[in-house]
Amino acid sequence: MLGGHIFGSPWGAVVTRGRPLHGVLPVFQTPFGDDEEVDYGELRAELEWVVAQGADGIVFGMVSELLRLSDWEREEVSRVACEVAAHCDLDAIISVGAESTRSAVRFARAAEDAGASGIMAIPPMATSLPDQAIGEYYRGILDATTLPLVVQDASGYVGRPLSIALQAELLSSYGGRVLFKPEAIPIGPRLSALRDATGGRARAFEGSGGVALIDSYRRGIVGTMPGADLCWAVVSLWTALEAGDFAGSYAIAGPLVGLVGLQASLDSFVRVEKYLLRKQQVLRSSRSRGPVSFQLDTETRDEIDRLFDQLGEIVKVVQADGRGRGRDRTPRFDDSESGGAGATR
Repeated sequence: MLGGHIFGSPWGAVVTRGRPLHGVLPVFQTPFGDDEEVDYGELRAELEWVVAQGADGIVFGMVSELLRLSDWEREEVSRVACEVAAHCDLDAIISVGAESTRSAVRFARAAEDAGASGIMAIPPMATSLPDQAIGEYYRGILDATTLPLVVQDASGYVGRPLSIALQAELLSSYGGRVLFKPEAIPIGPRLSALRDATGGRARAFEGSGGVALIDSYRRGIVGTMPGADLCWAVVSLWTALEAGDFAGSYAIAGPLVGLVGLQASLDSFVRVEKYLLRKQQVLRSSRSRGPVSFQLDTETRDEIDRLFDQLGEIVKVVQADGRGRGRDRTPRFDDSESGGAGATR
């Protein structure tokens, strides 16, 4: 069966803001000033820009550099994200993963208090844990709140893969409150394995930045969580998929996959996404808190610029054919890396 609807739930999908979690939910970047303090004003502007691109919600996740934030900063960024999402009647998913169940529960309760639509958690990474311990960790989070939980297997770049059996058991125990973001390699076969192990009841989000989006859609995902930088392109790609326009989908996917393919680690995702947000005048700076393991060299940056231009042109063509959501989502950008503080958001 083609399409993005073979994952479901016999208990019914958890409804947030009158609708199930679904569609394009971009993971935003955390902007830092020259003093490396979080720039909350610029964060709000970025979130408003993401919303304006047609996103169905926003996500505070791993590429938001949450592991480089203090506990207080994580909660404050979560609060701002939830506030903007609520104002726009959109969903906010807040990552609460931590090295201890106690810390994860604290973040989860803070997210619920802030008005989050749902939470997401990777398992602890510092220790190799058996399924029983990982299961207790996730059950501790679920029992501490009433929110839906996205179980994130981020082992494509951190940690080790979660077992399919464990994920199926969590769904069996908690029903539609449990969703999934499977990123273990190979993404497609493991996504199908999760689907089949749960009798098609699991609801899953693609999390490869768009690289595996079309294949994952054919396997039944209910949405995707790309980076904020190219969310306008992913919105157009998702819209084409929902309309059954696979020709338009593959056209957009070409340069999109090329761009994301240049990102092979967590820090490379952060660096490229911030570079492109700065290029589009969404952020004033691409600064990250150190230490960082990846820097853009000139040739990589030139290739990113070429692919970015191609992507913008292809999205325009697909929209001109009437396959978008009706308004121009191609980016306005500055050719210089510095961008501009007075940019249109």
